[in-house]
Parts: sequence; C-alpha cells; structure tokens
Amino acid sequence: MTMATISIKISTLVFLLFVGTSFAAEWSMFHGPDGKNRSSDSGLLTSWSEDGPRLLWKISTIGENVSGYSSITIQNGRLFTTGNRGGRSIVYCFDLSGKPLWEYDNGQAWTRSYPGTRSTPTVDGDFVYDFSPMGELVCLKVENGEKVWGRNMLTDFEGENITWGISESIRIDGDRLYCSPGGAKASFVALNKRTGETLWTTPFLGEKTSYGCPVIFEHGGLRIIATTYAKGMFGVNAENGELLFRFRHEQRNDINCTRPIYHDGHLFLTTNTFEQVGKGAVMLRLTVVDGKVSLDEVWRNSNFDNLHDSVILLDGFLYGTSYQHREGVFMCVDWKTGETRYEGGRNIGKGSLTWAEGLIYFLNEKGDVLLIRPNPEKYDVVSQFALPEGGEGPTWAHPIVCGKRLYIRHGTFLYCYDIAR
Repeated sequence: MTMATISIKISTLVFLLFVGTSFAAEWSMFHGPDGKNRSSDSGLLTSWSEDGPRLLWKISTIGENVSGYSSITIQNGRLFTTGNRGGRSIVYCFDLSGKPLWEYDNGQAWTRSYPGTRSTPTVDGDFVYDFSPMGELVCLKVENGEKVWGRNMLTDFEGENITWGISESIRIDGDRLYCSPGGAKASFVALNKRTGETLWTTPFLGEKTSYGCPVIFEHGGLRIIATTYAKGMFGVNAENGELLFRFRHEQRNDINCTRPIYHDGHLFLTTNTFEQVGKGAVMLRLTVVDGKVSLDEVWRNSNFDNLHDSVILLDGFLYGTSYQHREGVFMCVDWKTGETRYEGGRNIGKGSLTWAEGLIYFLNEKGDVLLIRPNPEKYDVVSQFALPEGGEGPTWAHPIVCGKRLYIRHGTFLYCYDIAR
C-alpha cells in the first residue's frame, strides 16, 4: 500500500467521522431538547481569529427581505426554519450542507410591525411542527413536508392575536404537544401530537398570551408547566391542565418574552422594565402542600430587565443582558441572593445566547458575535467578530451550537461556522 493510498484512506476516515458527528447531533426544539439552552458538543474552539471561525457555508434565500426571526432546529441530518415569502409563512427544510430539500406554505404571513416569522419549528422523530404568527399550528412529515394535521389555535380557542404576532415555539413532552392560545376557550392546551386532538385545556385566565415558551419540571410530586402570559406567569399541572399558580409581573406593553427558569425549588422570572412597571427580575420559592402550590418572593433585581429570552443559569449564577438598564449591559447575577456581580459591555444592547463546552456564545441585535467565559468575578470576552453584511433587520434569531458548528440566522441569511477544535 502506497503512502498516497494511506493518506487518502485517512482523509476519508476523518471526513466520515466529521459527517457522522454532525449527523448524530440534534437540537430538536427551541433552546434544545431539554429547554436549558446548553449544547452537549465538545472538542470546540476556545478562541477565534478577528474574522471569526471558518465559514463553512451560507444560505441567502430564506424568504424575502427581513423574512423572520425564527432560529433553527436540527435532527437526523436535516435543518428546519421559517420565513416570509410573497405574503406567506414558509417552513423550510435543508440538509446539513445547506441544500434545500422541501418547503411548506403555512398560511398568511405576519406583515405588520416587525414583519416576519417568529417561532422556531419543533422536530419530533418523523414529524416537524410549526406555529405561525397567525396561529396556524401544523404537523408535517420530516421526509417530504407533507401535512399530517393542522388547526388554527386562535380560531379554535377564540383567541385574539397579540401586538407583534404569535411567537411561542411549541413544546413536546411524550405524546403531548403544549401551547398557549390565550383565548376565551383556553389559556393553555395539551394536544395529541400525532392527531392534533385536544387532550385537556386550562380555562381562560382573562388575559391574552404573550411571547414566551413553556418550561416543564417536577417539584413536590407534581409535573408542572410554567409559562408567561400578558400580565405575568402561570403554572399548570401537566397531567390535566389544572391551574396551580399565577404570578403578576406586568410590563407596559405586555411583552413577557423570557421564559421562566426553574432550579432547586425556585422559579426565576424577568422582563424589561419600561419605567419600572415590571420591576425587572424576581426569584420565587415554590412550596407544594397536598397538591397545592404557593409562591413566595425571595428577591428582586430591577436592573436585570431581560427582554429576548437570553438568560442562562450556570453554576449558581445567571448570565444575560439587560434591556433598558444602562442602555443594555451583560450582567452576572447570583441565583440565590439576586446580587449583581458585575455589569460589562456597556451599550452591548439586546441579544441572544447559548452555551457549549464552558463558553457562552452571544449575538447582539447589531450582528456582533461574542465568545464569553462565564466568570462570576468579571466580564470576560474571549473573542468576537461581526456577521457579514447582507442580512436585513435586527439579528433576533437565537444562535445554536450543534455538531461542532455554530449556526446564526439574520434575515434571509443563515451562516454555518466550523467551530471544531
């Protein structure tokens, strides 16, 4: 066997290992399969050059103009996202090289304030689900985009759309699909994920839905779903939809976007302040007695007024950006006490983030990408770069790390970066 043959075989093996790793990795729901926004990837770059990591490929044809703010999901070598095109809301499916596989028209597009799609598709085995800004919930076959079932959640449950359109990314747990129509017939519902049949409903709470996503956790012998609505947060029993608690946490424009974070018997909630109406962040202790849940306030931090669901809990500390406080800074807050450990990156502005192998990947709405070490003692930026020009509108889609790649959406563009070490 010649050295050239050996070299070819080694190169082929390395390529197959890389493709296999990328194919096996998955990010099946918004903020990942467990909702904690943490990638399981390892062997990643620990710093970048001034130009950022190597760009593997880009897509520039996800809809038209701004198109949307949906992030992406990945499963079994396929990538899913959505965007506006021709006044319609389109679901797109690509392979992991960026090649288009199929698309599906999910009805009328959101063309009012900040036009574009919002929610991120959810993938579950052989099916992918999309919840459009106009309330169209659809189940499609992953293989070819064929429709399995669909229903309009606003129409079916007598809901009214919200100011900036439905933005919730639905959650799947076992055989159930959960979402928040916020209508006269139900504030929250569980559907059979295979048929779309209603399994149970939580009666109307008197307020519309908001822009956040549900979280699921177990506490005190109960399986609980917590989510935001126009005036705060509520929790229901995952088995039957029974209302367990409500917590008022108002914001002037009813923009509750950041999902609650549950940990060790406590729930964290934050929204942007707008003249202190919502009072920023709050920590609540949950107590369960005889199946009844009570909430007790532990602390408040009015400066930690996050807006775009970009807070992450790591080793006892919360990391994320403020919105109005000091015109947007990156903050570290003690989970137990609510004490602000530091405020860094003045005027960094709103942004979104994810975590992988000990580092935070942060994207602000101006298109700056930062690699931040989560250090409770200081604001520690390792590397940063700017996205290429071309995408329109603010970069509100959340970044993800999956299969040793960093994916970032901006308008009609999707960028795929190689971050393997």
